[in-house]
Amino acid sequence: MQTFLQPLSPDEESRCLALLKGEDEEAARLAREKLIMHNLRLVAHIARKYQSSQQETEDYISIGILGLMKAVNTFDAGRGKLATYACRCIDNEILMMLRARKKLSREVSLYEPVGTDKEGNEIQIIDVCTQEEDMVMELEEKETVRFLSQVLGSVLTDRERQILTMRYGLNGSHEYTQSQVGEHFHISRSYVSRIEKKALLKLRKAFGAAEYL
Repeated sequence: MQTFLQPLSPDEESRCLALLKGEDEEAARLAREKLIMHNLRLVAHIARKYQSSQQETEDYISIGILGLMKAVNTFDAGRGKLATYACRCIDNEILMMLRARKKLSREVSLYEPVGTDKEGNEIQIIDVCTQEEDMVMELEEKETVRFLSQVLGSVLTDRERQILTMRYGLNGSHEYTQSQVGEHFHISRSYVSRIEKKALLKLRKAFGAAEYL
């Protein structure tokens, strides 16, 4: 059974958010990690909304963590509550992944199912394609790019970083399928999948999340 850290109290969350804006880089880093670790249950909750198998849930959690990272790094009090903003970021990160998986298919019905929501209702491609554009689609701010680049560069090998960048369109780059990435590096699609999963696991461990997922 999965175990998650309890959400922070409003006062503690406010203190961490204040540290993120401060000049003490080490304090800001620790505050960022704390906010991420104590909001991991949001990632799992939203990932389960789309699940059709245990393996897919793990994939959605890995992608959702990237959304949570973006949310913590770009949140400001004027946007309301962190949890509400983080939910939107996580949800949209998963939706973007689903859209990327389908956009290269030549003959795909807009009514093809891609998962189910938490009420058990079927989610179709048309539902994903018609999602309204919001602030998550515009998160190309320099602060976000710098933060993600720092994390990717510190815990991943050059190949792992390049593969994640190509797979998920990080830093504003184009998104590629596993097959396309494999052709680029002259390796098999299954090998790309293994490297991708290993790299995402490294990111989770970097934020102390491995034991909670």
